[in-house]
Amino acid sequence: MHQSVSAIVIERQQQLDAVLHEISGLETVMDGIKNLHQQLVEKKDRITWSMNMHKGLISPLWRLPTEILSQIFDHCLPGEGSLLSPSTRRAPILLTGICRRWREVAVCLPSLWCRLYVEVHDSDWQRASFCYDSWLKRSRGCPLSLELNCVANDLTKLQSLFQPYIDQIIQSSSLRIHFYGETVQPELLLQDLPALQEVTMIILAHIDTSYIAQFISRLPSTLRSLTVTESFGVEHLSSCNSVLAHLTNLEIYIDHSNAFIHLLQLCPNLSSLKVCAVINQVQTLEPFTHTSIRSLRINFNSVYTRCISGLFDALSLPNLRVFEARYLRSWPHKEFKSFLVRSQCPLESLTFGSLRKMMTDEQRAKYVNLFPSIEVIVLHPLESTF
Repeated sequence: MHQSVSAIVIERQQQLDAVLHEISGLETVMDGIKNLHQQLVEKKDRITWSMNMHKGLISPLWRLPTEILSQIFDHCLPGEGSLLSPSTRRAPILLTGICRRWREVAVCLPSLWCRLYVEVHDSDWQRASFCYDSWLKRSRGCPLSLELNCVANDLTKLQSLFQPYIDQIIQSSSLRIHFYGETVQPELLLQDLPALQEVTMIILAHIDTSYIAQFISRLPSTLRSLTVTESFGVEHLSSCNSVLAHLTNLEIYIDHSNAFIHLLQLCPNLSSLKVCAVINQVQTLEPFTHTSIRSLRINFNSVYTRCISGLFDALSLPNLRVFEARYLRSWPHKEFKSFLVRSQCPLESLTFGSLRKMMTDEQRAKYVNLFPSIEVIVLHPLESTF
């Protein structure tokens, strides 16, 4: 009995070995088929790539004159105000990786390389400065628009980076600066900018208003557009009079209605004004008329702003065409309507944000009766961006 069972086990082992051998042979065949399939797929991809490339060579796109291709490249850049820093995923560097001709056109097109966002990091400055320098060389002497994101200990590095391009910086028409503290003195880097027309000051830390006013007062009289992302006290406005008097566009934070009126008095040529405002005092203001304002946008701080009727009682804007007001708990319809009637302005657009529950159809109709062709927009709170 024992010998019979042992013989069966030996026989089954022989059968198992034979099956395993067959499986191994089949797996070898399957691996070979898999490798062959992969080779064929890769060959198909190469043929497809080559076919598409050669089709592209006869496409009108590849026969576009350099002048037209250059204009297309210019439109590939992000809009004004957007950060423009070295990245292989975005234009203009992205354009240099498509093909040899596109790279040649892009590299030789100075307008693609005249805007630059510079951010200093101690740990990687050597690599970053090489990228920035390569970028700036491609601007080929054209005026530069810079955005600086730096702290006090970065000044030496930035001076070293910008020194070869100082003539282009002097011709600059646009400058954006991120302030991290009062120890940062970017004016020491860029003391003389006689062609400067646009400045944006992004305040990222608490800074005394007097320091901001001091910086603004040093800006040239060529300035036409100014943005300041920090509350600005009325007591410091007059020190900036020589700059404010020439502005046509202004974005600023103010802390009460008297500052609003005083600001308009100092900016007689202002055409567009965007204000973030906190008005929490009821004041009687002297009547004031500003004849140049065409666009007025006010973003009220709904937590601290209490009463704004006094502002509209004093103000007249006879040239106003666009008005926006956002983030306010209640709206002084009576005073605002009187302001419009008194101004006799050619209003074209009226936008309210976060006031859906506070404006009735009757109130909307009154504005339309005053200006039959006006567009009245009441935004939902989630739409009320500023």
